[in-house]
Amino acid sequence: MQKTVAFTRRSANVFFHILTRCNLHCRHCYINPEQHGSHTLDIETIERWLTIFARRHAAANLIVLGGEPTLHPELSRVVKRARELAYLSVTIDTNGYLFHDILDKVTPQEVDYFSFSLDGPRAAVNDPLRGSGSFDACTRGIAAAKARGFAVSLIYTVSQANIDHLPAMPPLLDRLGVDRFFIQVIGMRGQWAEDAVCRESLAQVDRATWLATIPEVAAAAARRGITVTYPKVFLDPQETFECAGLVADNYFIFPNGRVYRCPLCEDYPLHSLQIRDDRLMDAARVNEADLFPLDIPEGCVMNRIIQPRNLAADDDGRPGHRIACCLLKEEIAP
Repeated sequence: MQKTVAFTRRSANVFFHILTRCNLHCRHCYINPEQHGSHTLDIETIERWLTIFARRHAAANLIVLGGEPTLHPELSRVVKRARELAYLSVTIDTNGYLFHDILDKVTPQEVDYFSFSLDGPRAAVNDPLRGSGSFDACTRGIAAAKARGFAVSLIYTVSQANIDHLPAMPPLLDRLGVDRFFIQVIGMRGQWAEDAVCRESLAQVDRATWLATIPEVAAAAARRGITVTYPKVFLDPQETFECAGLVADNYFIFPNGRVYRCPLCEDYPLHSLQIRDDRLMDAARVNEADLFPLDIPEGCVMNRIIQPRNLAADDDGRPGHRIACCLLKEEIAP
């Protein structure tokens, strides 16, 4: 199977947001222009920054994101330069509209995966979250990519708004010919997280619901020949917690030059690295890198600080479970 982003120990992934502009306004979008910038990087800057990270890690997976990356008119050139720099794999994350005829400008030998996003098995579930017409556009995009021989993955962001519909996804994935399925937990970040009503309707699901649903759906998809990746989220108190900031190399690059190692920090100026004058530099302390080594009973210190609502404690204040790192995930192969 072709390679793509790997959520494992010792893996290296470069998540490159080449712009923040998008044609959709998803309710749970994590892009925050105040923190991430609002401009589109020119192709020369993109190529220089790609070189920085190719030199930093010789076998990194590249994931090109936005906003919507296919809105960038030079996306095909980004892909070709990444191949010249010998990135281990190249994935394009897209909402499925596939602008600028991108499928005609790259080949399956250049792009390992087109990764699409759907948040429901039908339009009535997906479109209230991602925008009117987005379900049909995305499924058409998947069909077009498959017809041209591209490998396809699909991302489903789980929240209270759509957890009940997740079990209907494996049959749809099968019909669409999806090769890999990524289940992810919604993060309490982005501009929407400041809206109390929106935050409540899109809240993370509780531990009992997550454990009763996610592994079963993952197994059902795997039985259909689909590789499934999902976050464990909830550890038992005795389970070992590991932070990807210490055991993996993940870089989340934004157009303003900020580089984060942990996505939970992206709503705040906690980035550990910064690109200035085409050089990668350490950011001012205190930042996320100072938090990675902290050992707390709740597990992930970022979760404890930023999104503590999915933690529960007993009468003595001790956590009933630990929160796993969101960048170290479970995988089930067919």
